[in-house]
Amino acid sequence: MLRTASDRRPRRTASRVTAAATGVVGLLALAVAPASADGAPALALGPLPSVDALKPGGSFEVPGTFANQGTADLDKVYLSYSVTRGLAHRELPSNCVRYEVTAFDEAPGHSDAVCEFDQKVRAGSVYAPEKPLKVNVLGHALYDTLRVSVSMTDSGGEDGTKETVRGTGPAVRLTELPSDTPVGEADPEHLDWDGATVPVTADSSADFRLTGARVAGRVGDTVAMNAKFTNAGPAWVYSRKMIPVSRVLIRMPAGTTVTKPAPNCTKVAAGSYRCGFGNFWVEENSVFTYAFTLRIDKAVPGARGSVALDATAHPYDPDRKNDTAAILLDVDGAGLSTGGTGSTGGTGSTDGGGLASTGSALPLVGAAAAVLAAGAGAFLVVRRRATRD
Repeated sequence: MLRTASDRRPRRTASRVTAAATGVVGLLALAVAPASADGAPALALGPLPSVDALKPGGSFEVPGTFANQGTADLDKVYLSYSVTRGLAHRELPSNCVRYEVTAFDEAPGHSDAVCEFDQKVRAGSVYAPEKPLKVNVLGHALYDTLRVSVSMTDSGGEDGTKETVRGTGPAVRLTELPSDTPVGEADPEHLDWDGATVPVTADSSADFRLTGARVAGRVGDTVAMNAKFTNAGPAWVYSRKMIPVSRVLIRMPAGTTVTKPAPNCTKVAAGSYRCGFGNFWVEENSVFTYAFTLRIDKAVPGARGSVALDATAHPYDPDRKNDTAAILLDVDGAGLSTGGTGSTGGTGSTDGGGLASTGSALPLVGAAAAVLAAGAGAFLVVRRRATRD
């Protein structure tokens, strides 16, 4: 299935946007004006297939077919290939430059390769590079995108570029293809460029893990509670539909009041919060800690809260058993919370299982004494495999 974009990737400075808009207005004027002796070029990109079931560590080729459907020749043209962070350009010819761009607003980091073809592009002809550009599939690839565009101007070097590298391979030229080679239709709103974006999917997975907490203190104390989300990889997860990848639901133990919620968390009910990641992607090996401050109001026997992923589908995560964990509360003199900490039982751990120790208003020695007095020696936690955080 082919997917195309009708808008050009926006620039990040007002001056560049203004310049681009001015150029488009000028070309529109040419498009609607009566035909002149000089005529005007009109670029149209050929079809791009979606790319699926790629193996991390492999590669694929991008054709880059385009046509000049106008009535005037061009002396130079640029082909641009932009890929999200699970893909990479590594073997570029010397007439191409690679730009590594940092994440910005709602766009993840990406790599742009811009290739300059300093040769005549005749009106009414179809072209493609004599050697297709190769794109590498990285070990953390999963849901990525490829955008290809053809333009009369160089679109490289946008704001946020952290690295610029010129290719070292032999220069590649354009080769003319048969005139009946399939291409799209030039868009009259931007005759100077055309582009398309397609999905690229790798055969990989990501392991989302949640770590709960154990808090301890006396009635009236204010204590820290830190729950944690980890993407143990190997893949990053990017929502190409620009919706949240997932959300974390946190429910506090009975008998407590939140005095300071964690950033990126919204209260949805008394003692319950919905927490996000701040973007539409979660990188591999990333960790999000949700740091809350609680007040212990009273001792409630067996009180415990929970941390869990919401009902968003996670088809890339084959094992959901570590998607929930418990928040246990030990009120001095009232005993420690008991009960399972997730969908399965297991041996408790305070250094990387379903629970994590958090701070308390009690001194460390006093807190340890309270735990021993309560006779608590084990906790049930969810753990699928040894964590890497």
